[in-house]
Order: sequence, then C-alpha cells, then structure tokens
Amino acid sequence: MSKEIMQTNKKTITVLTLGCKVNQYESESMIESFKTAGYEVVDSDTADYYVINTCTVTSISDRKSRQFMRRARKANPEAVIAVVGCYSQVSPEQVEAIEEVNVVLGTNEKKDIVKYLEAATSTSKIVQVGEIMKTKSYDEMSIEDTVDKTRVFMKIQDGCNQFCTYCIIPYARGPIRSRNPENIITEAKVLASKGFKELVLTGIHLSSYGLDLKTTSLIEMIEALDAIEGIERIRLGSLEPKIITNDFVSRLSKLKNFCNHFHLSLQSGSDTVLERMNRRYNTAEYFVAVELINEHLEDASFTTDIIVGFPGETDVEFDETCAFVDKVGFSKVHIFKYSPREGTKAAVMKAQVHGEIKTNRSHALQDVCTSVEEKYYKTFVGKIVPVLFEEVVEGYFEGLTEGYLRVAARSLDNLVNTIGSVKITDYKNGKLYGETVK
Repeated sequence: MSKEIMQTNKKTITVLTLGCKVNQYESESMIESFKTAGYEVVDSDTADYYVINTCTVTSISDRKSRQFMRRARKANPEAVIAVVGCYSQVSPEQVEAIEEVNVVLGTNEKKDIVKYLEAATSTSKIVQVGEIMKTKSYDEMSIEDTVDKTRVFMKIQDGCNQFCTYCIIPYARGPIRSRNPENIITEAKVLASKGFKELVLTGIHLSSYGLDLKTTSLIEMIEALDAIEGIERIRLGSLEPKIITNDFVSRLSKLKNFCNHFHLSLQSGSDTVLERMNRRYNTAEYFVAVELINEHLEDASFTTDIIVGFPGETDVEFDETCAFVDKVGFSKVHIFKYSPREGTKAAVMKAQVHGEIKTNRSHALQDVCTSVEEKYYKTFVGKIVPVLFEEVVEGYFEGLTEGYLRVAARSLDNLVNTIGSVKITDYKNGKLYGETVK
C-alpha cells in the first residue's frame, strides 16, 4: 500500500493506493492529472477529496479498501470520496452500496478521474464502470515525474487471458491490450530527460505485450528502449516462464542497459498443484528457462512468488515446492498463504487447506527461502558490482545491483541517484555491504 496526499489553497486531495505496481503507476498518472488541474501535494491527512485506487486480488484487499473509505469519511465528513479500480470493476453494486462512497469508477475510467470528481458532491452517487471484458484497446495513461528520482515504473500492457483458477484479475482488467510503441518511447524519453536512471517495465501480464498488436513484441520494445540516451537501466516486471526462449535471452544479453534480474512467476514447485492452478507450464519447463538465462547472462538473479496451502495441497506437494526452491536458488521469494477469492474456481474446490497448516507451511518455506537467499547473496562477497544508489540509511548509502540485490556502502560524496562500483565485503541481515571503488 502506498499513500500520496495532495492539496491546494482551496482544493485538497488524498490518493490512497492498494495492490500492484500497475496500480502504483496509475495512481502516479492520476496525481499528475490533479496537479495539472490545480491540485498540489501537501503533508496532511485531512482532504476535501479522496481517491482510493483499489485492489481485489483477495477478500482481504476488498476489506482494506472499505477500511480506507470509512477512515476518509471519519477524517472529513464533508469530503467527496471516489473508489476506483479493480474492486469497483468486479463488484460495482457492492461498492455503490457503501454509504461513504460518492464516485465509483472501474479500471478503464481512471484517466477521467478529475472530471468525475469535480462533478461530484459529498452527497452524490456517480457510478461509471464499463464492460471491461469487451475492451479491446489500451487505455492510455502516462507520467512525467515522480517523487523517486532513481527508478520509475512504466506501464506498457494491461489485461490478462490466463484465467488461473485462483485469480480474479482477468475479470477486473479484461483481455490483453498492449500500449502503442510510439507512446512508450515518447514517455521513456521524457523520463530520461527528468533524470531517471532506471526504467521498470510493468503490466498485468507483461509477457503478452505485443500479441494483440501483431506488429511488435516485448523483446523488440526492450531493444528500442535500450537505445534511448539517458536510460541506464531497464528492468522487467513479472514474466511467464514460457517467454524465455533462446532467441529472447540471446537478444537480451546483447543489450547494454538490461538488468539481469528475472521475476519469473512460479506459484508452486509441484506439477500437480500447477495443473490445478491452470498454470501453463510445469517445473521442468520452468527450470529450462532458468538454465537458458544462466547460459547467456552472468550472475543472473531470480525472484518469484509462491502460494502455499492451495486447495488440495498435500505434504508431498509442499515438499516438492521446497525442493524446487532449493534447486533454482532464488535470490528472493515472496510467500503468500492461499486466500479464497469469491468468483474463482479455486474458491469452490474441495479439500481447502486448514489455516493452521497454511501458516506452518509458510514458516517452513520461509526457512528454506532464507537459506537459499543467503547462499546466493554470499556468492557476491569479493566481487565488484555496479549499484544504483537510492537513499541514505543509518549512515550508509543504499541501492540496488542490476540483479536487485540491496547494497550498503559509506562515502564522503553524495551517491544518491548515481551508479557506482562497490566491492562487496560482507553479507548480513539480507543485505550486502561493501566499499566504493573509484
């Protein structure tokens, strides 16, 4: 969750964001629209207008969104409250029925947020939620600036056609749509001119970029961005294993600015669980992708997400996941306990796993992941690595390597928003420490 607060002398607004990097990008774009309309950022919890950019991945996400609505109304009983995004898209009637809400917009109406907000009052009800499943074109949003001046997310794709059994997102985001390549290049050049060093490409299903356009592909888009002067790093968001082919990775290896960090979606290390999830790969195919990357890119790092306690998951299937994590050697694993989402096939599957078992498995997998992550990090002790420094923490300049490893180093010079070489001397508490090298 991120929180951004905006205000002018007469009009103040708070934008609250839940969920994924795509939502964060879209909130940034909405914020820029408000700035253009005369709203300014201030440090205040009380506002005349509130925009809650929702996530609906789990029922917990929906509950958090409702908590934000109540909190906003309590902070200012006269405020106009707008609820936008995935929760509104999937459950518009439910959101409309919430007393605190004045404006309800779906995922494709975010770009017009200023118009709808300024037409509303604290007692009105404006509902505009389109038929997302019939949407065929990419809804253009863009950003030119953010508070963070080191790296910036750029959305290039929307929608998903996968329909995994646990996921509601295809119904919230609709079918795959790719952003116009010219608009991507234009925005990237603007961001480069503003001083951003790293570009992070994101989307709801990034691997499908270009499939609907039929005139370009993800690898061609990356190659075009690599040629833009001023962008010194290009990082990819979450990818599906099947996009990793010899041609794809070979072309990546020839780029001067590509970061060798792959967030490869896994969800489970058991083939039978993957089949129940309707994931379109197995662990053998996943590992082939890992090996291809390692053949072409030195010191590549792999991060992923894993769901424990998926319906029907046995002790044997869970053990298979633990073993596969160890086999791949991830640098970071995000662990989620399965949470039933109404409207998905998995929510009505038999053999739902008991909460205590899910908790125990989550802890057990975390122990495995911690050991694997530590082993990977320690391979960098003694090496010299480039680091993009982002901030100062407890006297150290901290930043990330191309492989998304956190590094801390001391310096008499201001290193923020610079890329410098660091010789790694130690690893502790999930972080590499080192000395700057001139």
